[in-house]
Amino acid sequence: MTTLTFDSLNPATGTVVGSHQKQDAEAVREAVGRAQEASAWWEELGHAGRRRRLLDYKAVVTRELRELAALVHEETGKPVADATLEIVLAITHIDWAARNARKVLGPRRVSGGMIGANMAASVEYLPLGVVGVIGPWNYPVFTPMGSIAYALAAGNAVVFKPSEFTPGVGVRLAELFAEAVPEHPVFQTVTGLGETGAFLARDPRVKKIAFTGSTATAKRVMAACAENLTPMVAECGGKDAFIVDADADVEAAVDACLWGALSNAGQTCVGVERVYVVDAVYEPFMRKLSERAATVKAGEHYGPITMPGQLDIIKRHIDDATKSGRTITGGPDSVRPPYVDPVILEDVPEDSPAVREETFGPTITVRRTKDAQEALELANDTTYGLAGTVFSGNKRRAMALARALRTGMASVNSVISFAGVASLPFGGTGDSGFGRIHGADGLREFARAKSISRQRFAVPGMRLTSFSRQPDELERLIKVVTFLHGRRKR
Repeated sequence: MTTLTFDSLNPATGTVVGSHQKQDAEAVREAVGRAQEASAWWEELGHAGRRRRLLDYKAVVTRELRELAALVHEETGKPVADATLEIVLAITHIDWAARNARKVLGPRRVSGGMIGANMAASVEYLPLGVVGVIGPWNYPVFTPMGSIAYALAAGNAVVFKPSEFTPGVGVRLAELFAEAVPEHPVFQTVTGLGETGAFLARDPRVKKIAFTGSTATAKRVMAACAENLTPMVAECGGKDAFIVDADADVEAAVDACLWGALSNAGQTCVGVERVYVVDAVYEPFMRKLSERAATVKAGEHYGPITMPGQLDIIKRHIDDATKSGRTITGGPDSVRPPYVDPVILEDVPEDSPAVREETFGPTITVRRTKDAQEALELANDTTYGLAGTVFSGNKRRAMALARALRTGMASVNSVISFAGVASLPFGGTGDSGFGRIHGADGLREFARAKSISRQRFAVPGMRLTSFSRQPDELERLIKVVTFLHGRRKR
């Protein structure tokens, strides 16, 4: 029998980085079976045992940081420096998840209330069992590790299906874990194309799926999960807005805007794609933006478009936008496969694909607004709701704008900074998905709440849940409830 394989390619050169198996349904079933057995041992270790082993894993990844960054560079084309930054962020998340799991998930007492004063009540969060993670190619370490590390810290075993564009990175992450935790296959990687991920989502022994990818693909994964009522957390695309208020530090805003839009060739779900600038600072902002953009070079400051099919989408958006908008930097000729040079477009209609659809390339649309309120309304006029950015010199107004953005996350006077704060939950709303990774919410995402009430003593004359209950006992209950809850608040 011939084993089917596929190659991962360096998108900048087209050279083969490695060959990997297209693992079929049987291979995925076997991996899930091994994970199910390993999950019992991993859960039995308890928080302290898992903490020690996850910190060991963090140390192994840290020692192999340069080697892993080189592999990320080869499979994605991104500069080694950017790959290094991505891995450093992943390391901080492994550390946070390991150190905080017991505090977040462990048993804690809660009040029984007046009616339940005779009860001892507690809640804790228990492992689900096996968690399936389906990861993306744009940040092949940082993004999936936001699910993998938190699922492991919560006591689950993990089966990881990396993108077919970055399978080598996914395989290496599991190999490094086996170095730190050699006893059982608590963390495994399966490789293949979309059907391999579907096999994982359909396995009834997988108790949750964590998916990162496009909204369209998330819907297909949800359909597969629905066969077994398997819950999932979905981190999908975005069309994130960047608001520049009238009193913003223009120089800082320009620097952050360019990084948010152009780093990783714009292939960032929380990257900047739409910019709304208040009239008072519009001219200086645009002048500095075009000047700075001219110094950023594709192939030097950022890498190629990793997924070849995305080039067609980027070109379509640019071509359509230039028909009615104005080109400030770049244009249709900026698309020179596998690279795309920086593109800045002005006054593009709000109903155009470049404004409505996720471009996932080094392009931005910029629009002048009369004030911050108009900018906010335009920013929220989207089906997506992942993240956003506000630059303002007024802290109170900046925070109000950030809160009012219909997104799961926002940065103020910085860009994408929430991703580096391990204690903050990460996720979106609307077409950007649901559920959260990172932080305490991310740990709870991969656990099931267990509530326990224990009667400490019986309350005389209050046999409320007994067939021997007397009318006078019910009358006493009514009086107590009326006293506690019957008065209107003025």
